[in-house]
Amino acid sequence: MAKKSKRYSAIMESFDKTQTYDVAEAVKNVKSFANAKFDETVEMHIRLGVDGRHADQQVRGATVLPHGTGKSKKVLVFAKGAKAEEAEAAGADYVGAEDLAEKIQKENWFDFDSVVATPDMMGVVGRLGKVLGPKGLMPNPKSGTVTMDVQKALEEIKAGKVEYRLDKANIIHVIIGKCSFTEEQLVENANALIQVVAKAKPAAAKGQYFKSVTVTSTMGPGVKISTASLS
Repeated sequence: MAKKSKRYSAIMESFDKTQTYDVAEAVKNVKSFANAKFDETVEMHIRLGVDGRHADQQVRGATVLPHGTGKSKKVLVFAKGAKAEEAEAAGADYVGAEDLAEKIQKENWFDFDSVVATPDMMGVVGRLGKVLGPKGLMPNPKSGTVTMDVQKALEEIKAGKVEYRLDKANIIHVIIGKCSFTEEQLVENANALIQVVAKAKPAAAKGQYFKSVTVTSTMGPGVKISTASLS
């Protein structure tokens, strides 16, 4: 286990990890803890009272955060013909078909952050499921990344669209901005994500839906948000 810095140790000594806060207070704490030499990323981790192993309890989708994520995303688009031209005109970083699928398979190439595909290309893209899936890069109709409207998909991703999905522990991990964002921007992004996850609550979910919500920066401790007002 990596040795923690004196700065981090000092923060942890003065910080009560059991305390819960409203969203605004949590964001304020996260920003106050962030004094690394780089612009730390702010993430939200949402543990839900569902069992993602059951199809009727899956929680997955995408939303455009009001203020983006602060990260410019490289987008790969699988398309041919007119749709490939549309993708290039809309600012895609990479556009191709079988050639790019082969590059991913043979060269272990992953110089991109998001993947969009037109429905007719899913025969090709489907063969990449084993390598794109574990990285969360597999195009999916639910997240709007399998679509004929390539331009719209690209615009949303470039504007700060984030995808959310349960991991094996039924936790959603999403970047909601950078520590250089204002508190107001981070709060609005956090609330937007919470609202969209709340709306995605499966009908089969029983009991408390929001089990825990934590906000953290790259180098800082996790700050817990009170779930009482979220359930």
